[in-house]
Amino acid sequence: MKQLLKIDLQNYENCDSVFSRPSVRGIILKDNSKIALVYSKKEKYYKFPGGGIHKDEDKKEALIREVREEVGLTVIPESICEFGSVMRRQKSNVSPNTIFEQENFYYMCKTKNRIVDQDLDDYEAEAGFTLRFVSLDEAIRVNSAYKSEDYFNEIMIMRVMRETKVLQMIKDAIH
Repeated sequence: MKQLLKIDLQNYENCDSVFSRPSVRGIILKDNSKIALVYSKKEKYYKFPGGGIHKDEDKKEALIREVREEVGLTVIPESICEFGSVMRRQKSNVSPNTIFEQENFYYMCKTKNRIVDQDLDDYEAEAGFTLRFVSLDEAIRVNSAYKSEDYFNEIMIMRVMRETKVLQMIKDAIH
């Protein structure tokens, strides 16, 4: 898969190990005017539905599972198409002396029209994750305004920045 961009904070001097957590993200366009995204009511930002790949599943299986869990949409497997990946590297906020590395694999996909109940993890429910269909411009505007002060949210800022850059790439590709 083509790498779209690399985000590297280079803040991991003296780290002697790497923790890698690959993930998948779904790009679900509706009529080229709206995109299905996860909105965090608590933090007030948009993200692509998706998450970590379990050891026993491939990327497409993870994509189908994660989209279903986070937004209640059922991905049509034969519609899945590679868009590109984004590599993120930074010092871990969990493990000392460790680099956190995450390659995010983005896939264009279509979903069935029926929406089912979400199956959120505790932190996702606490963040108020909800499905929203919004314009690319609206998602980019909201994410570009996202700010936070504490360290954990510095990581969130990196995530939101990543999602915003991919949203802009999608906008550029369809216009």
